Amino acid sequence: MFGFGPEFIFKIPGLLIALTVHEYAHARAAVWLGDHTPKTEGRLTLNPIAHLDPFGLIMLCISNFGWAKPVNVNFYNLKNFRKGLFWVSLAGPFANFITAFLSCLIYVILDNTGLLSIELEKVLRISFLINLSLVVFNLLPIPPLDGSKILMSILPDKKAYFLERMEQYGVFILMLLVVTHIFDPIFDPLVRIMAIIIQVLVSLIVYYV
Repeated sequence: MFGFGPEFIFKIPGLLIALTVHEYAHARAAVWLGDHTPKTEGRLTLNPIAHLDPFGLIMLCISNFGWAKPVNVNFYNLKNFRKGLFWVSLAGPFANFITAFLSCLIYVILDNTGLLSIELEKVLRISFLINLSLVVFNLLPIPPLDGSKILMSILPDKKAYFLERMEQYGVFILMLLVVTHIFDPIFDPLVRIMAIIIQVLVSLIVYYV
């Protein structure tokens, strides 16, 4: 999905939007739930510059593995540690899901009204796929991804602690998955299933509204 090529210029908006809304959602959820660390560090903004890791963005552009600048959250400042950990962690993938939904909705509306240009069609289509891919990827229960923190929020203390200890090896596990494409047989169908769900929802909305 990523990499340099003829359509690379159309991937940049999708990547910037996807990474920005993901990190902003984490920051916003943390502040709502009691930790103001993201606000004091300037992360409570939709300005992409505040959230981008230059090297992580380059890696994401040329490969299937990259990252944004993680939002620092002191989970012990949250009003309820476990509930806060769950909702703050879920906020990022959920924001990407909503962004994918909006990309699809705007695409269909503009297409139906004859206002969809070739350039905008490419940007919206790529944004749709990038955001769905980030939803599935970030929900993997592998530290330090959001899925592992969501899992930690519901596991018993000892198992949650073991998963937290695994975070030091998480990056290497993720790199192994990306390089070997082990997860592809599961990853690709999950993205397609989510795409179908969103397309059905959009079709119903456009039909009944």
